[in-house]
Amino acid sequence: MAAVSAKPYLSALIPVYNEEENLAALGEEVSSALNSLGKPYEVILVDDGSKDRSYEELLKLVEKYPSFKTVRLGRNAGQTAAMLAGIQHASGELIVCLDADMQNDARDVPKLIAKLNEGYDCVSGWRKDRQDRFLDRKLPSIIANNFISYVTGVHLHDYGCTLKLYRAQYLKPLRLYGEMHRFVPALAGFLGARVAEVPVNHRARTRGVSKYGISRTFKVLLDLMTVKFMDSYLGKPIYLFGGGGVLMGLLGVAFGLDTLYKKFYLGIFVKDQPLFQVAIFCLLIGFQMVLIGLLAEILVRIYYDLKDMRPYFVRETAGF
Repeated sequence: MAAVSAKPYLSALIPVYNEEENLAALGEEVSSALNSLGKPYEVILVDDGSKDRSYEELLKLVEKYPSFKTVRLGRNAGQTAAMLAGIQHASGELIVCLDADMQNDARDVPKLIAKLNEGYDCVSGWRKDRQDRFLDRKLPSIIANNFISYVTGVHLHDYGCTLKLYRAQYLKPLRLYGEMHRFVPALAGFLGARVAEVPVNHRARTRGVSKYGISRTFKVLLDLMTVKFMDSYLGKPIYLFGGGGVLMGLLGVAFGLDTLYKKFYLGIFVKDQPLFQVAIFCLLIGFQMVLIGLLAEILVRIYYDLKDMRPYFVRETAGF
């Protein structure tokens, strides 16, 4: 077994929610798979406010396996929050994320590391032969993956696969909310990370109950809007709000000119032209959107100044 006292080369993050039936087998599989690496590692299991005996089972794993650690959240905060807690506690050079339901195969981790060593910063698992129902699980996933790839520009077959490997430097700066854990490859790609994808083994759930449902699709769509905004407009929100405001203003001007033309050349009174009210509405909305854009610009600058942040990410340096 690799020495546990050394700084971990790999941190494995596993969010856990009501998985007491799977944890004993999970610990054995993960320990066996990571021991085969021959390098120091740690396994961080985050109990996301489980209501069963999951935490008691996690404490048994920590006692049995020296490299295992556990973090217990005060309440069920969701998979994204659990992953963020794990990222903040991780100290490895690489970070791999897995599910606790045994559908991911921990023996695929060396395959992901081998791909990463080809010069990538993020390697995502692709459940090419996914063992789930088609209508309510696979079909929505296919649609969502194509849509997310199109919007973000980071093309992956399987954003929903939890089994993903990252260089820690690309995960540590991220702040994740909502259901944004599935967008981490895209967020890392926005920082300049080189993203790859490899097919991985996927197994049907044999114990416990799935926590995923089709209702998550709507949350994902809303979070996708946030991700797109963060990529394209976070540094310059005036481009989005100001652009929309100018467009609404131009529509208002066009409708107003049409109203005046009909009044003076066709003799149609303004009160008989509904476009006059639409023109006023467009002008007011356009003015408000420009003001929102200016306020957003001010807030962004205050945010960067207070946090001492920079609107760029440094991959590496040399000669200092």
